[in-house]
This record gives sequence, C-alpha cells and structure tokens, in this order.
Amino acid sequence: MAMSLPHQIGALSGTSLTAETGGVSCEVPAKGSSATSAMWRTPMTNLKVSVQKTGAEIDRVSPSPSPPMSPMMGGGMRPDLLACQALMEAQVDEVVEREYKVKNSSEKEKGVPVFVMMPLDSVKMDHHVNRKKAMNASLQALKSAGVEGIMMDVWWGLVERDAPGEYNWGGYAELMEMAKKHGLKVQAVMSFHQCGGNVGDSCTIPLPRWVVEEMEKDPDLAYTDQWGRRNFEYVSLGCDTLPVLKGRTPVQCYSDFMRGFRDRFENLLGDTIVEIQVGMGPAGELRYPSYPEKDGIWKFPGIGAFQCYDKYMISSLQGAAKAFGKPEWGHTGPTDAGQYNNWPEDTNFFKKEGGGWDSQYGEFFLTWYSEMLLNHGERILQSAKAIFEDKGVKISVKIAGIHWHYGTRSHAPELTAGYYNTRNRDGYLPIAQMLARHGAVFNFTCVEMRDHEQPQDAQCAPEKLVRQVALATQEAQVPLAGENALPRYDDYAHEQILQASSLNINDQSGDREMCAFTYLRMNPDLFHPDNWRRFVAFVKKMKEGKDANKCREQVEREAEHFVHITQPLVQEAAVALMH
Repeated sequence: MAMSLPHQIGALSGTSLTAETGGVSCEVPAKGSSATSAMWRTPMTNLKVSVQKTGAEIDRVSPSPSPPMSPMMGGGMRPDLLACQALMEAQVDEVVEREYKVKNSSEKEKGVPVFVMMPLDSVKMDHHVNRKKAMNASLQALKSAGVEGIMMDVWWGLVERDAPGEYNWGGYAELMEMAKKHGLKVQAVMSFHQCGGNVGDSCTIPLPRWVVEEMEKDPDLAYTDQWGRRNFEYVSLGCDTLPVLKGRTPVQCYSDFMRGFRDRFENLLGDTIVEIQVGMGPAGELRYPSYPEKDGIWKFPGIGAFQCYDKYMISSLQGAAKAFGKPEWGHTGPTDAGQYNNWPEDTNFFKKEGGGWDSQYGEFFLTWYSEMLLNHGERILQSAKAIFEDKGVKISVKIAGIHWHYGTRSHAPELTAGYYNTRNRDGYLPIAQMLARHGAVFNFTCVEMRDHEQPQDAQCAPEKLVRQVALATQEAQVPLAGENALPRYDDYAHEQILQASSLNINDQSGDREMCAFTYLRMNPDLFHPDNWRRFVAFVKKMKEGKDANKCREQVEREAEHFVHITQPLVQEAAVALMH
C-alpha cells in the first residue's frame, strides 16, 4: 500500500530534529561542568591519544606543565496535511506562481528571500534521493508557500567517498532536477566536514574513506587539543598547503571537488543553483572545532578549547614566535586556558582582571591563531572565486554565532573558535573584509535569538552579537545573510528574524537588508498545522521587506486565507494517496 502523504513527509526524518546543524552553529542550553586544567609539555610529544579517552583517563596521559603561562596578576502530532499544498489544483498553483515569480537577478529586489534547509540525509549513501516521493511533495509545498529555494549539503564524504578524484553526483543530480522542476533555487553547500558529532546531526557521514585512512596513518592531520584528543570532523588547516592527501593538498582536494561540481552542474549554475556556500570547518563554518559535542566533550555554555596542538599547527606557531622575537612562545599554546566546560573566570588566561588574553603573549598568540583561520578562508575563497567566476552564482561563507559569554571582557568561546573578538577588539571586521576581497556573502547564524531568552549567568547576548556583525559587514561593504541556529516555529522567533533581517542598526542603514535568509530546517515539525500557518505568514512578511506598504496584520490575513482555501484540496489529495 502506498504511504499517506503525511507519512511520506514524516518519513523525511526518522526523529524530530530538535536542534540541528549541517553547516549550522549549535547552541543548546545545558549546564556546563567545571574541570581541573590539564597542562601540555611539548609540541613534539607523541599525541596519539584515542578520541574516546575522557575524564580521568585523559588526565593520566596529560603532559606536565610548561610555559608559556599567562602572567599571574590576582584572583507528537502527525505532520500537517496542509504541508502538501503543492498538490492543489492548477488555478491555485498559477496564482501562487504569479505572486512569487522568479525575478531577474540583476534587479534590485525588495524584501528578503527565504530558503529552507533540506534534511542532512537528503541523498543516501547509495547515491539516490532519500524518500523521493515525500521529498517531491514537500518541495511542492515549499514552493506554494512562496519559498525562494532550498539549501542542500553536498557531502564530500559521500560524493568522493571511495577513491581520490572519483566523484559520484548521482543523488544530487536527481535532487537538483527536482528543485528545478518545482521552480526552486538552490544554495549548494560544499560540505567538506563530517556529519555527526554536533548537536542535531541526525545521521553520520564521515570524511571520504581515503582521507580517513590518511588521517589514521598521520593523526596530526586532525585538529588536536592540548590533551592530545583528536577531532576528525575536518582536516586541520595547519596542513592546508602540504601534499598529505594521496599527493594532493587539502586545498587542492577542495578545489578539485568544486571544479567537478561546476562541470557536472554547469547547465544549472546561475539559474537553478544560485549560491555556492563553501564549507571551511566543522558544521561547515569558518572556525576551529573548539566546542565538540561528541561523547559529551563540550556542553553549553563552556568556553571550549584551543585546537592548535597538531604538529603542523605547532610548526607554524614556532615560526611565528621566532619571527616575533620570542621563540620560547612557539613550543605550545596557552597552558592555563582551562578545559572545555570551564567558564572564563575559572581560568587564568580568560579571567577579566589580569587575564593572559590581555597580555603581550595573549595578543601574539590570539593574532596568530585567528590569522591562521583567516588565511585558510582566503586560500579556499581564492580558489572558489576562480572556479565559479562568471557562472552567475554567489559565493558565501558561514560564520558561527557564538553568543555565550559575549558579555565578558575576553569573549573566551569566540577566542577558542578562532574569532579574535574581545571587549577591546572587533574580531568580525577582519572576517568581513576578507570576504569582501573575494566578493563573498557573510552568512551568520543565531539570528532568531533574543538576549533575554538565554541564560543570563552565562552573559549570552545574541542580539548584540548580530548587531556587531551587521555593523562590520556594513563597514566592509559585504552582503549579509542569516540563518536560525536552532529550530524555532513560534512568532517570537519569526519577529526577531524579521527585525534582524531589516538591518535597522543605525542612520546609515538606508534600504539595506539581508540578502537572504535560510530557515532551519525542512522536517515534520515544520508541517505541523500551527507551525505551517505561522511559517507561511513569516515568508510573506520577509518578502514584503521592511518598507512594505502592507501592514503586518494584512499580510497575516492573506496568509491565513491562503492556508484556508487550499486545505480541502490538500486533504482530498492526501486521502487519495492512502488507497
């Protein structure tokens, strides 16, 4: 018997995705736990410590303390039948198509187009679209609601899984054609990271087998913390330019992959495929894997840990310290920066009074650490720009919305992630300027969050963070796009997104708005009757723009009417599918 349409949509994910990533910053409230700080001895020590080792086991293998130390200066409902609106009669489809017709990309458009993230496992490991019938119906529903397009992860570990240079685009070719058929645009994410290990990761897609083999032979290809714990989510940027992957550098592998994508989908570039988001780290974000949730290593709102202890990163640090005239600073990173779940004041390095972050050594180390990340982004963007030049697509990069402990002086979680942003220094302007040099879009998360909703003791300030980023992108004259960090279907989140996307930050904002917003994520919860009704109204409001003539109440009435008139048709189609 054929599955009913609600069951098809429900089948898009096996469980409710309460907090997902797939190229998304993850902030999930949980109580952090304090731990005593372990120390590091020498960068050349054998770091082959199993990633599974935790707690006391890690403490036993931690090397003894050594400099540099920071200066010591004191103290279930079923899915909504309305989700299948794309099955409605032709005349309703035509009205919707006229209302949300694709505009010429060269025109100045008002409002903010809304994209929707696809499930992480939209393409299966056998290179076919997952639950194709349900996917088809859901794409039709999104189109009928006025959604501009979809965002999909194109997984390196799936396409180039078995051998270097052998690409299988099968499932993606099928999915791209489905999007084209429904008139949906596509934001394609070049996902060079592992799926699995971050909050909301509902499936596991490791890096390509041959890459994992090389990392097993040389564990220093993986990001490493000061206790020798390895992270296999993304190849360490310390070896970006070294031929460590079967004779190719990691950046060459990323470039070849993007070139293969361009050649395979050239006929869709600029028409169906309108954006290439280039993955540059864990969860597809330009950052270090400083707050890994796998095996409970990190819990919100811990400060995280620096990830610069593989031999390639240490080699770079040694060179930088020597050039700075302080060779003794090149043997290791800070040894007094606490552990993953500490708070800033638990550590000597991040504490507000006399902390190492505010010393000469701290400035040297944090400058080097953040510039390594910027250089990583620069290398990949330079390649991406050349590959997709004149193809009619935008290039974008995702930056994590690390809003916890934002109200402190040191901004510890941002520092461990590679964003040199403190009370005294703007860490997002250099990122925006780097993106501007390559004509790339600055894609930022946590747009849906409000300050008062977050744990106040952790001094979370997502609204202030979004404002800082908006000002940085305005100064650098780089387009800003947004995403919600966690699934939210309530009016409060929608209103916060509408407010943030309008970019009303100062008198110079003018008619500037976010260039796009990507909604996390297409799943059964989105198609719940109440959630779907609110989502349809939200999309209409976003498309109206901040200077719309229509009042919000009128837009909501129109959305309510749209949902109402299609319901009988959708229910009738769904019943027919049950037989």
